[in-house]
Amino acid sequence: MSNEKFYHVGELSAEQPATTQYQKSKFAKARHPEPYRFEVNLSAEAGDMQKKTGVVSVNIPGFSPVKLYCDEQPPVGNDTAPPPLAFFSAGIGFCLMTHLTDILTARKIQVDSLKLEQRIVFRTNLGHMRDHGYMTDGGCDVVETHVIIDSPEPEEKIKDLLDEAENGCMAHYALRNPIPWSTRLVYNGKEAISRSGE
Repeated sequence: MSNEKFYHVGELSAEQPATTQYQKSKFAKARHPEPYRFEVNLSAEAGDMQKKTGVVSVNIPGFSPVKLYCDEQPPVGNDTAPPPLAFFSAGIGFCLMTHLTDILTARKIQVDSLKLEQRIVFRTNLGHMRDHGYMTDGGCDVVETHVIIDSPEPEEKIKDLLDEAENGCMAHYALRNPIPWSTRLVYNGKEAISRSGE
């Protein structure tokens, strides 16, 4: 018998996210000067304890749907997959790195080394205040990003690279700007809550 711990992040999915509460949009090419608009769709389901599975897909042709696994640490979970905030945090950092590498390639900027270090401080009273009758409450205090570049290019060119990448990064935009949001609760087939804001 093996003592090897099961840990799973994800795999390609044969199916697209199954949505029943909204209609997924088809991707349409933009015409200059309009921006491309695309969406990322997720359908997720809760399992045993804190285990969750989800299928996520970008609606741009060529992107494969991915099945992701999610869990929490003991005692509430079994530590079989990354927690939700690990996916969230990695998504922010990887999105900025995508824009950095895309721009430096398009602008033919020589970069010998590109690294990113990121610290996000979250807060929650989950796990200690609920026992005293409080409702669960959480938040995010800071997102701190360190972009580390070694390059023979002039400093101004590298500063411009970061400026353009941050301005183009959709994840960073969502962090820095109020955006419309909405949440619905469908309870036993009937809408029970519908709220939104900016």
